[in-house]
Amino acid sequence: MATTSTDTGRSNQKKRTRTAIVEAARELMGTGAEVTMPAIARAALVSEATAYRYFPDLPSLIGEALAGVWPGPADALRPVEESRDPVERVAFACEFLLRGILARQGSVRAMIAATVTRPETVSTRPGIRFGLIDHALLPLENTLAATDPDAFAQLKRDLAVVVSAEALFTLTDLCGLDPDAAVSSAVRTATTLTEAAVRAGRVTAA
Repeated sequence: MATTSTDTGRSNQKKRTRTAIVEAARELMGTGAEVTMPAIARAALVSEATAYRYFPDLPSLIGEALAGVWPGPADALRPVEESRDPVERVAFACEFLLRGILARQGSVRAMIAATVTRPETVSTRPGIRFGLIDHALLPLENTLAATDPDAFAQLKRDLAVVVSAEALFTLTDLCGLDPDAAVSSAVRTATTLTEAAVRAGRVTAA
């Protein structure tokens, strides 16, 4: 069946509406304010019902809006790419992630809330931390990872707890730290964990 100009116009309108919703979400996320579907719909000049026709839930919309916003691990860690010190690299990765979370905390909090209340949405939540951790620990691939793979895997799990939005919000919301102090505390913990694992690996190798 031939495509009519009406069909084409309707298709183009749908694309424009979807793009407007995603751009509105991205702009709202950049403010650090609370991110909700009603707020996004208002910013996109559409009804909430229309927004839900294009995106079944808030996590799916946030996920699309975040696509391409975060750089890849190699680009993120480019300032320390020449360093072979895993402690320095982990410190940089941790601060990079947490500063980025603070800048987008409205959307990050919304994603965490959705993960808690609807665990099935966890697959739509960006796994940025894991790529950063893996890349930061590349200097250990031929040392700790080779001599004690269990310890290397445990270090990655330990860092996943610390280099995270959940850890950051625990420090700010529950411990009462200001954002800079919270980031410094998390970085200190991440580097301490890494230093301990590196030292233990050297003893094991010896």
